[in-house]
Amino acid sequence: MNGQLQKKLGCMEYMEGMEQIDSDIMDKVLKARETYQADRYTAEDVKQALEHERCTIEDFAALLSPAAAPFLEKVAWKAKEEKEKHFGTSVYMFTPIYISNYCENYCIYCGFNCHNRIHRMKLNTEEMEKEMAAIAKTGLEEILILTGESRAQSDVSYIGDACRIARKYFRMVGLEVYPMNSEEYAYLQNCGADYVTVFQETYDPERYERLHLAGHKRIFPYRFHAQERALRGGMRGVAFAALLGLSDFRRDAFATGLHAYYIQRKYPYAEISFSCPRLRPIVAMADSQEDGQKKDAVSMKKKEVMSVAGPLGKTEVSERELMQIMCAYRLFMPYAGMTISTRERAKFRNHVVGVAATKISAGVSTGIGSHSEEVEERGDNQFEIADNRDVSQVFQAVKAQGLQPVMNDYVYV
Repeated sequence: MNGQLQKKLGCMEYMEGMEQIDSDIMDKVLKARETYQADRYTAEDVKQALEHERCTIEDFAALLSPAAAPFLEKVAWKAKEEKEKHFGTSVYMFTPIYISNYCENYCIYCGFNCHNRIHRMKLNTEEMEKEMAAIAKTGLEEILILTGESRAQSDVSYIGDACRIARKYFRMVGLEVYPMNSEEYAYLQNCGADYVTVFQETYDPERYERLHLAGHKRIFPYRFHAQERALRGGMRGVAFAALLGLSDFRRDAFATGLHAYYIQRKYPYAEISFSCPRLRPIVAMADSQEDGQKKDAVSMKKKEVMSVAGPLGKTEVSERELMQIMCAYRLFMPYAGMTISTRERAKFRNHVVGVAATKISAGVSTGIGSHSEEVEERGDNQFEIADNRDVSQVFQAVKAQGLQPVMNDYVYV
């Protein structure tokens, strides 16, 4: 299907070959998001939520509301208590590895989008081995494999090869790749993958359609049901996220929490976790309209990216608001894991792992072939990171807070 035809396809219509499953979770989540009115909650609602031993859906809604902002210190203390109750002082460490930046989607906020004229490349199996060996030397035992969303350049067997190589060096292997059908997830699980992360980006279908102009990612429900298909394919864990800043962030955070909550209730054995990314600047290159020559790379700021999709009121998320969201997740689903991204400043990341987050990345690059000097070619980055610390620096920073850095929490028998 060509790009022009895809643009005409509505974001709720499935493409050929996309597995459709019988699930009512999307309808429940979208209905709840649509009716969620954050401004209707009061200080009394927040106080009652903090008094409850177990956080209900209504409590979660109150904790995400503007009324909870003056209570953030109390919310954070309670979140810290819940985190320590279930995770102790452990903070799990990992790093992502980008093995390909080819992409067939046109997502206006992403540096990998198919119309962005960045340097594209993908690692072959020999280069994957060199990159993963270099990462393993840092002491890390968990890796997250990422690709751009291109089945043509990064097919399922290619990702399977990456999983098999990763299993030689790491005890935990995660995937953040394009959504797949259940049998494809089963294949990758057999290759060594443990869990799947999928960013829904925004749970607002109308906004989603305006941000995703072409490609398989344009299909909202196929992406939404990815975690459920992954669990049906045998994956042990699934992670959820909205890219905060693409739409009304309170509604998106509320929908993310409910999505995870309903999946947990339907699949009680599943290991659930959250990622909490905020929109970051991307490197963008395009053809000049004046002379047809390629412009120099420029850093597109968040407002420039979002202006393409039109105004939507307040989408900017402050660090304080991000902390509020993460604490609300922690209280709503106390057993869930939670990752704090290198999109955030080192100081903020240091703080949040002591309060709500359970997992932190280190030694991160969003480019291709950046971990080993033996890999000669490099591919461009997906977005700019804010924390460039290596593994040893993050390890020491975690220890300095009286926390215990953990490289692996899973034992195979």
